Amino acid sequence: MLDLNVIREQIDGIDKQLVDLFEQRMKLTKEVAEYKIQTGKKVLDTQRERAKIEAVTKLVKNEANVHAIDDLFSQIMANSRKGQYQLLEAMGQTLREPYEAIESINKEGVKIVYQGVPGAYTQEAACNFFGEDCDNYGVPTWRDVMEAVKNKEADYGVLPIENSTTGSVVGVYDLQEYDNYIIAETFVNIDHVLVGLKGTDINKVTTVYSHPQGIMQCDHFLNTHKDWQRIHQANTAMAAKMLLSENDNTHVAISSKKAAQIYGLEVLETGIADLSNNTTRFVIITNARRFLKNANKTSIVFETANEAGTLYNLLSHIIYNGLNMYKIESRPADKQWDYKFFVDFEGNIDDPRVMNALRGIQEEAKSIKLLGNY
Repeated sequence: MLDLNVIREQIDGIDKQLVDLFEQRMKLTKEVAEYKIQTGKKVLDTQRERAKIEAVTKLVKNEANVHAIDDLFSQIMANSRKGQYQLLEAMGQTLREPYEAIESINKEGVKIVYQGVPGAYTQEAACNFFGEDCDNYGVPTWRDVMEAVKNKEADYGVLPIENSTTGSVVGVYDLQEYDNYIIAETFVNIDHVLVGLKGTDINKVTTVYSHPQGIMQCDHFLNTHKDWQRIHQANTAMAAKMLLSENDNTHVAISSKKAAQIYGLEVLETGIADLSNNTTRFVIITNARRFLKNANKTSIVFETANEAGTLYNLLSHIIYNGLNMYKIESRPADKQWDYKFFVDFEGNIDDPRVMNALRGIQEEAKSIKLLGNY
């Protein structure tokens, strides 16, 4: 039996050969990239890659190594493509659409639209970001927010995108077909309280209103009142406002203290959320393709073929360029059992690493859309 150190020395010698051969191969793929630039050919040639994989696997002598060789050469060719994408960007062959880089967001004399009525957490997010005296108004649905920004009835829109306890607000993700862009984000601490008409006896309550996430975030409290009927509303402030129109002391709502104050309601219980550090992330959207110069987060949505390894290959462009991925969310695509993936990762759109990653995904995905850089 060979000594372990001897075996390792032999492996080291083979690794050196592998590195030398890999560098020779990458030099040749650079020449391939230069040829493709001159002739306008696409970097990804799926038929060529499949034929190459089939050819190299036929060279394998030990059948147990076939899958490993398949994977190895898939990665080698993927790295080759990534190098070619970098060269294309470096030579000015970019797919990037025009945009305007700005120093700061103008918050003076602008109109902001949010979903809901006064007292909604979304209105609070708008006022937190643009100032308490900002010109803001509410609309019934998230789609109405998108439409108002699209039609330039408002300069900016505010939408909830994620909660720290209940996760993503998937209904907002499903509105990505609009050509609006995320330009900033802001965070609001969610402090749910139970509100009712003045003189309400909590022991006689039969019904509670709130947004679905408000209901979910107060699950422990509501489980102590299992006989209450839970009815969803478009947002927490609308739930509070409904109590006035119903004028029924057996009905209560989960909302904010601000909503209770606006509608003259009594705060019946405080601290009813399951977690005290309950925070919602809101995005600020605009219709202009405009991004801050110091933006450091990129959001995209892409669709991939329903084939083994395709999602991994697309995400590998982010990894290859040394970018940290913050979040990934999947949503159904138009075709049954196909999916779109929403991804947040670090970086500014002017960073070559970001453009290389976007270029690679754009070349290999079924579709891609830049949602914002903020």
